[in-house]
Amino acid sequence: MQPRIHLIDETWIDAPPDAVANEVAEPGMWRVWWPTLALTVTRDRGVKGLQWVATGHAPPRRLRPARPLTGTVELWLEPMRGGVLLHHYLRLDPATGTLPRRAAERATHDFARHAKRQFWRVKDRLEAGR
Repeated sequence: MQPRIHLIDETWIDAPPDAVANEVAEPGMWRVWWPTLALTVTRDRGVKGLQWVATGHAPPRRLRPARPLTGTVELWLEPMRGGVLLHHYLRLDPATGTLPRRAAERATHDFARHAKRQFWRVKDRLEAGR
């Protein structure tokens, strides 16, 4: 069964793979990218990215009261044409009970918008002067 909150996204970054991997490996960035989630690394793939187990809640304006969520987050870094295609996967389910379809869709949208803005900031920073 597919998780209730299921996000698949990509961002192209015209920077060396090791530079992108260094950004992804920085724990301080994780809270910026997913401010409502607590992450624990389950797989460090080095220059290929990271996988985490996640607990937390959806962006607060979407689920009232905030419902606890649990699942996984993954950033897979695929070297391509001198840069990196950053693949972003977010799979979350309610820790207890159920999550209405519309609430899950809104939460997925909010997670996607926020993450995309954050990854574009990484892109802008790493591509500066290129």
